[in-house]
Amino acid sequence: MDAKTPNARHSTEDRIGVLEELLNERYSVRAFLPKEVDRTTIEHVLTTAQRTASWCNSQPWQVIIASGEAKERFRKAIYGEASKGLGDDYDFIPPREYVGVYLERRRESGFQLYNTLGIARGDKAAYAKQALENYNFFGAPHVAIIHTNEPLGIYGAIDCGAYVSNFMLAAQALGLGTIPQAALARHSGLIRRHFKLPDDRRVVCGISFGYADHAHKVNSYRTSRASVPDTVTFVEE
Repeated sequence: MDAKTPNARHSTEDRIGVLEELLNERYSVRAFLPKEVDRTTIEHVLTTAQRTASWCNSQPWQVIIASGEAKERFRKAIYGEASKGLGDDYDFIPPREYVGVYLERRRESGFQLYNTLGIARGDKAAYAKQALENYNFFGAPHVAIIHTNEPLGIYGAIDCGAYVSNFMLAAQALGLGTIPQAALARHSGLIRRHFKLPDDRRVVCGISFGYADHAHKVNSYRTSRASVPDTVTFVEE
């Protein structure tokens, strides 16, 4: 019989198998069905994600979830700003540059998206149009904004990143699709004004979520992952 951890209901093999399944299944959804998620299911996701570990158990994440008319008002506001080329006021400094293997991975991911949508390589107008779909939340019926407390600095943001990962895994387990969006944080000033957040709140990212439109071609490709030897160094002597 497989070993179990204390108080576990399932064997170790079953537990790691479920986690592997969720991680392998999850992908960034870029086309959603209009069907809304019921409040009970959303609260289940939130309750599960709340178990995320954090620095000194500070649990720095605060979450705004916009749905229905509230989501539509927010969508119009942030899409309007983005479509005019305004914004670009991240609270956390974005990557200065992608180089080496990081650039290769970024390009691979981008070209997979564009090829799937039939966008010709180098068509910058089509690239920009697709990028703007971030601000339509890819048609998702719900969008979450993750924000943290300014004095906690980068570690508050790191804890929020862990929360985002667990939010997405919980959503996946409950049959939902998600996409984490740093693009929304590019308009942190608008977000603070729109949701009347205090000046000491810092926007980490957004998560659009709902039921994935599996028939849409944009949801048909999957990104690759580096191997363990590519990312890990064992030091034993």
